[in-house]
Amino acid sequence: MATRKKTEYKVKQQIVYPSQGVGVITDIFEKEFNGEKALYYKIYLEVSDMVVMVPVNHAKDLGIRPIVEAKEAKKALNLLSEDFEPITSDWKLRYQMNLELLKKGTIADIAKIVRCLYNRSKIKELPIQERKLYDSARKLLIDEISIALGKEEKDVEGMVHAKLEPPGAAPKIKRQIIQDDDDDDVFNMDDNDSKGRDDDDDDEDDEDEEESLEARAEEEDFDDEDDDFDN
Repeated sequence: MATRKKTEYKVKQQIVYPSQGVGVITDIFEKEFNGEKALYYKIYLEVSDMVVMVPVNHAKDLGIRPIVEAKEAKKALNLLSEDFEPITSDWKLRYQMNLELLKKGTIADIAKIVRCLYNRSKIKELPIQERKLYDSARKLLIDEISIALGKEEKDVEGMVHAKLEPPGAAPKIKRQIIQDDDDDDVFNMDDNDSKGRDDDDDDEDDEDEEESLEARAEEEDFDDEDDDFDN
């Protein structure tokens, strides 16, 4: 009887699949692909109610890792309330940077995404793509910490919020973001100023026109008087 190759993870073991969520390995099986046999993990993802099959040899490349120990989970929680340097205000660049962190998938990276986007959302509403990224990272962080600490998700949600928004705490961003990518706001202000100036110019033109009409009327009166004298 052939001996199955030893794998890093076991059936019923909970793991983190960074781009998908927290999952549990339900089976390890052999499957033929392109004429070659390979081992696969069958992983159930509760957050999406999906089952995915991942080649054992590629699991590490996909960022799949075990649930962290309680000590690491607590470090990630504390990271949420630490001061940090804000990243670019260009949301597209910021999105790509955070997406790369999510692919790396350490619990510290995930906590940084949550901290960054939560504090950014207090300055301005997040674009749809960033909001989805924030929700995914936050859910992943809460699920993993919940498992690592053996606590209910609702309790962990409260812990995460308390770290992000401690009562009476000063803002965690070290320096205020000056540059913003919302050029439309600037353009709108310029348009309003320009419109205001145009309205003022129109008012001045109207006043000039009225004065001109009055002057012509007076000249006509003088001309009429001259005609009377001549007669």
